[in-house]
Amino acid sequence: MKIVLVRPKYNSHIITPPLGIGYLSSYLIKHGVEVTIIDALKENLNTNSTVKKIRAEKPDAVGITCLTAFYIEVVKLSKLLKKHSFKVIIGGVHPTFLPYQTLKDSRADFVVCGEGEIALLKLVKSHFNPKNIRGVYSLKDMKKNIPAIKAKVVENLDALPFPDWKQLDPNVYPRAPHGAIAKNFPIGIIITTRGCPYMCSFCASPKFYERQIRFRSTNNIIKEIKYLVKNFGIKEVHFEDDNLTLKRDHVNKLCKAIIRNKLKISWACPNGIRADKVDEKLLRLMKKSGCYFFAFGIESANPQILKNIHKLENIETIKRAIELANKVGIECQGFFIFGLPGETKETIRESIDFAKNSKLSRAQFMILDVIPGSELWDTLKGKFKPNWKKNSYKEPEWIPTGLTKKDLMEAQSKAFKEFYLRPITLFRFAKFIKLNQIKFLLQRFNEYRLFGKS
Repeated sequence: MKIVLVRPKYNSHIITPPLGIGYLSSYLIKHGVEVTIIDALKENLNTNSTVKKIRAEKPDAVGITCLTAFYIEVVKLSKLLKKHSFKVIIGGVHPTFLPYQTLKDSRADFVVCGEGEIALLKLVKSHFNPKNIRGVYSLKDMKKNIPAIKAKVVENLDALPFPDWKQLDPNVYPRAPHGAIAKNFPIGIIITTRGCPYMCSFCASPKFYERQIRFRSTNNIIKEIKYLVKNFGIKEVHFEDDNLTLKRDHVNKLCKAIIRNKLKISWACPNGIRADKVDEKLLRLMKKSGCYFFAFGIESANPQILKNIHKLENIETIKRAIELANKVGIECQGFFIFGLPGETKETIRESIDFAKNSKLSRAQFMILDVIPGSELWDTLKGKFKPNWKKNSYKEPEWIPTGLTKKDLMEAQSKAFKEFYLRPITLFRFAKFIKLNQIKFLLQRFNEYRLFGKS
């Protein structure tokens, strides 16, 4: 049996190894399945070129990873593959919560809902008979608006083989990392946990992982870092957990193990950590072990908006954490979302001013995406029309009362300009920039309308 796993090309200035299909590939290979990964985003392949490459592999089936941000591209690829008589399986967060629509739009044979390792292997081993496989659905199995049951998960994350790094070689990826710039290349992308116990209303993680979190052991993580250093010469690690510092003992042991094993790497958390889960002692240990950058999910500087989205943090705690990061010498980025429930022109101004007056060295200002699986997807149902073609995080769908689409888009552009076009920020940012990153940085600047009219 031979499977091709695909990430389609879509509009993104972040181009890093897709860990999801990396884990699927290594898990299938471990159980005797031949797998080829095609990362059309990295290879810059349009849909026709992707299908041509897939056809050359002559697989028994094609698995496509799908997030809401590139749902349209997934549908287009799937429909073209079906014209060539391929068996198509779609997995990821989007089809987990919209399985019926995904099957109908894409004409795919199956969707896998939830984490895919166990379900996909069973489907392949059964020669694509989905009967009694939890989390796998075909269109004939689905009824509109009936929630799917998610697939069984691998409870012990140490039992999973490392992602298929041979096919996701960090050395062949462009210098377009999460977080825009990095200290050292090549970069190894690692997750040490799956899940998050919090309930932020804009995020799909609470439903996808059912507010449960599983941890890899320190030994398992260190083993992967050593593997990446030895085989691919990585000089930096990006931990892409939902929150690496959630459990103090977990990050404590990891930092001490990096130091004890004399791993000469820099590391960062570009996906964000919670401000209420760090203190000066922990930050100093992180710094000593090689951490130089992380992001905080701030979302808004307005206390009422933070309550509205169940952030369970206050702005004083966030401000203090930023000051501590600056004190110990760790670069810090803030994530802000414009267009959350309760947003007004005044609260937008509040967030911009907070970012500018803080000790943040970087800031990311996003426009709310109402994504399937999030609480907001349910509470705002019927109040907006999903636009799968929109430019994700840069164009609104649902707009709070009193604001317009123009207000939100202009606010995003204004926020980036006011924050970055200051000498102190430009200096902090520029010291990390390398020549072969400029192309991707200019792409980012253009997409966020940093230069020219808003």
